Amino acid sequence: MAIVYSTREIHPRDRLSYWLEVATKAFAGHEFASSSGSSFTADIRSGLLAGLAVSAFECDPCGAYRTARHVARNSNDDFLLCLQVAGKGMFEQDGRQAVIEPDSFVLLDARRPYASVYPEHVQVITFKVPRQKLGSRLGNVETLTARSIAAQSSVGGLTSRFLSMLPSCIDTVDDAAAPRLAEQALDLIALAVSEEFGRSGAALSSARCTALFRLKAVIESRLNDPDLKPGAVAVGADISVRYANDLLSQEGFSIERYVLHRRLERCRSALEDRVQAHRKIGEIAFSWGFSDLSHFARRFREAYGFSPSDYRRRALEATAARGSGDGVAAKGGAT
Repeated sequence: MAIVYSTREIHPRDRLSYWLEVATKAFAGHEFASSSGSSFTADIRSGLLAGLAVSAFECDPCGAYRTARHVARNSNDDFLLCLQVAGKGMFEQDGRQAVIEPDSFVLLDARRPYASVYPEHVQVITFKVPRQKLGSRLGNVETLTARSIAAQSSVGGLTSRFLSMLPSCIDTVDDAAAPRLAEQALDLIALAVSEEFGRSGAALSSARCTALFRLKAVIESRLNDPDLKPGAVAVGADISVRYANDLLSQEGFSIERYVLHRRLERCRSALEDRVQAHRKIGEIAFSWGFSDLSHFARRFREAYGFSPSDYRRRALEATAARGSGDGVAAKGGAT
């Protein structure tokens, strides 16, 4: 992975402050404490997979505490997914507590205070997941934080294995494959959450939440099917069309409008991706279930205020400008 930090070459008196600075940049602003004192050791490797920030770290026993003061001072609109590789993690948010064993993971909301405590030497992989990316797949995710997603569940185990491989892929994965890997990671995370809380039931506030998760998972898995109809969606979620529309109406959607919304989001993401700049707009639209290019263009403009071609041009220009700035900063900040 691109960025590597370690306390091993840092003077013992400076290790804790150094690690706090590094960890704050990699995750979210927080307070930090360790009983190891000056003997504290930790390493972190960070990188980006098509905009999905990935950090793999190993550290001695410690605790990180994101307080209301940090939230007010350091805005962050991401969710943090913490995947335990070795050792035990303990997490708390909104009065909920979760103890995470190896191969299990947990979500934390950086917009609200939380605590993460590692009582022993640990290895952890974290992912900064954009709120919009996860929310569009699952709806209201705030009630799902600080809840363990167990590796023993079928999709949870698959998700854990897939996520654990990503840090080793970042430096070698083909640029064209990176966006697809990131999207697959997000899809698996959403499916794992849906399965876990649909199965256990007790973690959700109502059966409607469970049904909504299942409904969205069905839609997400079949977005590229141009013949996807409300009836097929409802059958896949094992509910009626009327009930499905009622569930989605709380977010301002019907089945058809939600399918359209998610297809447009997928296309928008592809148009923003410089790796997919070679793909024709029609190819992208058809790959996400649109069967009429003029219909797609009209709907896209209604949703985002620009034609697909104008949106792509603006997005790629902005990406190029950010990349140029990052390059200058990296040269100036290298040590």
